[in-house]
Amino acid sequence: MTEETTSQETNTAGKFLRNVLLKGLLLFLILNFVLAFIPQGNAVGKLSLYNILWPGRVRLPFGENPQEAYNLSLYDLEAMFASHEINAGAKPADEFRIILIGDSATWGTLLEPGDTLSGLIDQAGLIDENGKTVRAYNLAYPSMSITKDLMILEKALQYEPDLIVWPVTLQSFPRAIQIETPLVANNPERIRALIVNLGLTLSLDDPQFVDSTFMNRTLIGRRRAIFDALQLQFYGLKWAATGIDQTYPEDYTPAQRDFEAGDDTFQGWQEADFTADQLALKVLDAGAALAGDIPILVVNEPILISEGENSDIRYNFFYPRWAYDIYRLAMNQAAENAAWTYVDLWNVVPQAEFTNSAVHLTPVGSRVFFDALQPALVEATGSVVVK
Repeated sequence: MTEETTSQETNTAGKFLRNVLLKGLLLFLILNFVLAFIPQGNAVGKLSLYNILWPGRVRLPFGENPQEAYNLSLYDLEAMFASHEINAGAKPADEFRIILIGDSATWGTLLEPGDTLSGLIDQAGLIDENGKTVRAYNLAYPSMSITKDLMILEKALQYEPDLIVWPVTLQSFPRAIQIETPLVANNPERIRALIVNLGLTLSLDDPQFVDSTFMNRTLIGRRRAIFDALQLQFYGLKWAATGIDQTYPEDYTPAQRDFEAGDDTFQGWQEADFTADQLALKVLDAGAALAGDIPILVVNEPILISEGENSDIRYNFFYPRWAYDIYRLAMNQAAENAAWTYVDLWNVVPQAEFTNSAVHLTPVGSRVFFDALQPALVEATGSVVVK
């Protein structure tokens, strides 16, 4: 082989490699920018190994310590539902389906799944008059925003619930905080559609919305969302093997029970500046409109009622007494006006049965809450009875 022939072969190989690299780069760029025209959070989020290779999760994914809890927070509602046990298949013909929405108290912070409200409902042996087994699905999510609950409810209605149980508390209602929770802020299309379609008195131009741009809809721009979705799949195997979806520290900081003498504000408001009009109570009406003929049981969930220093001023860290008392009166009046099915269980759990928050319960506290709620569960549909 001559030196000239060798040089020609080297040049040919170099050109081939260069062409392959250029074509690969071109295909990547095309894919990267074509993705910018595909809506986010649709078909891609529905692709999941949950309910196929391993069971669906009993709670919506949430967590900031994935290596220990085999769980993480993400903003793709489709991916979140695809990982949940409710997505396992068609609703069984012999199932009376209860869906729970709400905040971290209902999700079950520091509670094992069996100690949550949904777990206790499943263990209660409830049936309906037609012999259907009552099954509860935990679709709560740990953040305080009644609008966040509404967004999850809209998605949950696809799964044919027979009853919706919606525990709420005052901290979820101020209008100013409705959009700030990341799950809401990062789903502006869903929330704006709810605002328009249901006439919510929230701003379509709220600066807390995280609006997508052309660049963050590209493959490069979506890399974090794609990585989170892949992580969720990876941790599914470990979750299925262990049942662990959160950490349970023994040394958590207990909920505050002693307060400063002059601390009587709520969300920056003084009593003279606060009215029930500053609360997004109409979101509950919007939820009823979405649900149509499906009954909703609205529950004012238990709160810590402190017996500590200056507890005559504040019930707990969240609530000065004046604010919470105004809220309870407003809820009762709204429920009467709108004919909601409503039960107020704010004071049924002793202060000793709260953990690291004024709404997070111990297993004993969760059982007390369920026992107080069970008659309303039976009455909510007029057909659910105890086996």
